[in-house]
Amino acid sequence: MNIVWYAGAFLVALGVLVFFHELGHFLAARACGVKVLRFSIGFGRPLRVWRFGRDATEWSLAAIPLGGYVRMLDENEAAVDPAEVHRAFNRQPVSRRALIVVAGPVANLLLAVLLYWAMFMLGMQDLRPRLGDAPVGTLAARAGIEAGELVMQVNGRPVVTWTDLRIELLDAAMSHTPVALDLQQLDGGLVRRTLDLQAANGTEVDEHLLDELGLTLYRPRVAPVVGQVLSGSAAERAGLVAGDRILAIDGHPVRYWDEFSQTIRQSAGQTLRIDFLRHEEQRSVMVTPAVETEQGGKIGRVGIAVATGDRMRDLMMVDVRFGPRESLIHALAQTWDTSRLTLVMMGRMVTGAVSWRNISGPVAIADYAGQSARLGVSPYLRFLALISISLGVLNLLPIPVLDGGHLMYHLCEFFKGRPVSDRALVLGQRVGLGMLGLLMAIALYNDLNRLISG
Repeated sequence: MNIVWYAGAFLVALGVLVFFHELGHFLAARACGVKVLRFSIGFGRPLRVWRFGRDATEWSLAAIPLGGYVRMLDENEAAVDPAEVHRAFNRQPVSRRALIVVAGPVANLLLAVLLYWAMFMLGMQDLRPRLGDAPVGTLAARAGIEAGELVMQVNGRPVVTWTDLRIELLDAAMSHTPVALDLQQLDGGLVRRTLDLQAANGTEVDEHLLDELGLTLYRPRVAPVVGQVLSGSAAERAGLVAGDRILAIDGHPVRYWDEFSQTIRQSAGQTLRIDFLRHEEQRSVMVTPAVETEQGGKIGRVGIAVATGDRMRDLMMVDVRFGPRESLIHALAQTWDTSRLTLVMMGRMVTGAVSWRNISGPVAIADYAGQSARLGVSPYLRFLALISISLGVLNLLPIPVLDGGHLMYHLCEFFKGRPVSDRALVLGQRVGLGMLGLLMAIALYNDLNRLISG
């Protein structure tokens, strides 16, 4: 069932992103008077074809769902009826052709704005950027960071969630400049601490950056009391209910919830004896944690959540929700910041300043899609927005066979006054295919490495 869920979330995400990308090309072509012959979601053999509109455009659903295309009337691809030659793509002014090309990536960026806007409107829960104990020897420990301190600003920029903190530090880490953290302590006091990222030149900028800097998530000592049992879970089948207090696992005493949670995560598929207290009566049950995939590794889950009071929840979680106007402002800012960071990270990968391990392939993306979908609507919208931005920015890169490469050809034609030669087009296509092949190989290697190493 997990595989079906994750595959479904991945295919829905892919379908939405490809559809909007190709819709951008389609609408721009129609606005410029170019005839569209086919609008295809997927490549290869068409599974279903519908014809709509005055031009009887083919709307196709194809067998290979990893992309799509818009086929326009073009004399470079086939003979064109003289009566319709004025509607051919190749006969349009270079400005119109450039507009049609760039419309796809722009559509992805606009989709990201729409998704972020919906996410902020619906509201979402996220972790507060409250820091835990800094491991000895890390930059965080040398900066004097103490457990429980809440990050309010990074270099003067407000942060509200753990995600905000991660993005700001990724941005700062690529320039290896000192980072000023404005922190609020548990007693309400304010303090500023500085992370000297100049001393972190050997630290790779990847998903483990915060851990390497010593910035861990605050984990309060919570009593191991069951707050909620998910329907159909291993815990429900074993007979655990809300209010049960966990005493031990396989005879090992459990004092705090994080000890219980860590043991369950490390015991996927193993049958455990759980001793617990219910209404002052000690009982025992046998539970086998379900095996689930998380970031390429196997973990155990029994389907229960900890009981937390309002104070503990406020300490750890924050609700992010805005009105329509504020949501749009935040959506535009989030899209701009993420697009800029994505582009900078791509550039730093070329220079070697950022790890190539940040490139994810279809396996990792499917994993993230499934995880975010299980967390709820807002996390899934955030995932879609992030992937849509990545797709838009990637397609704008000046790599032949991508939209950015075609845009580069049109710009050359604009300044030279004549089209790029056929020889240059063929050479560019070979180079572009080689670069995409290398990129796909790296992504596949990273996916396999995550699966093997966990």
